[in-house]
Amino acid sequence: MNLNQFLLALHLTPGLGKAKEAKVIAALNQQGNPEQGPYPWPFLTLALVLGLEPGSQPYRQIQASYEWSLDKALAYQGGWLTYFDADYPKRLKEIYQPPLVLFYQGDFRALTLPSLAVVGARAASPYGLAALRQLLPDVVKTGISVVSGLAKGIDVMAHQMTFHHGGVPVAVIGTGLDRAYPANHRLLQDQVGQQGLLLSEYPVGSLPLRSHFPDRNRIIAGLSSATLVIEAKHHSGSLITANLALQENRQVLAVPGPINAPLSVGPNELIQAGALPVLTSSDIIKAVSCLT
Repeated sequence: MNLNQFLLALHLTPGLGKAKEAKVIAALNQQGNPEQGPYPWPFLTLALVLGLEPGSQPYRQIQASYEWSLDKALAYQGGWLTYFDADYPKRLKEIYQPPLVLFYQGDFRALTLPSLAVVGARAASPYGLAALRQLLPDVVKTGISVVSGLAKGIDVMAHQMTFHHGGVPVAVIGTGLDRAYPANHRLLQDQVGQQGLLLSEYPVGSLPLRSHFPDRNRIIAGLSSATLVIEAKHHSGSLITANLALQENRQVLAVPGPINAPLSVGPNELIQAGALPVLTSSDIIKAVSCLT
């Protein structure tokens, strides 16, 4: 078993989660060169890294889960990479609790491009869609990749426009790569995997659980040079993504909107808090170029 298979087995182990995976990353980083480590690790060593008391019930539970996951990791056939792979996105390594493993379909060269996350309301208004049509084409034509989550509304339209103008889409989803959510986005998701890059933190078979989407949002924000918000209510997933981007010292851009429109509350509040107001495509291009 090599390092990647060992890390995949950890990632597939129920009960670990992002915090414990972060401890594993920290322990391997301290080691210097993880490839020279004693793999497969004895489970006792792993348990000590995770802060588990040998012989305790949590220890026994994680050990049983790990041994089950080890068989799955050795048989796994899909595309995946770990934090320690050369192709792992550099920007993503900089975030708090980066994914230990990413499952993918497509071309990883998409992550070498300057990138813009585009997020917004699922029930986008005509104003939001018009803003996207006006702003995005020139951005795409400069070679900036568009990162989004393939959700309804702004997300999916951003990727459709990216294809239409010959750009490179990067989609981060909250399910396994074999599933599409919503289901009617399957064709577009497959197209992203063929002509761009499709990413997920979740293995094949994973369902669209509610908890997956905030975690997915941190990856969207972490992959991107800047995040553009087009329409969002006061409490929304788009604002979660924007706040995660701010926490990682990434530029947040927002399209201002009418003060009496519920979907403009989020972008207007972001601008009031210091986000860059976007009025033209040049505003976006300049922001991404300065940060790349």
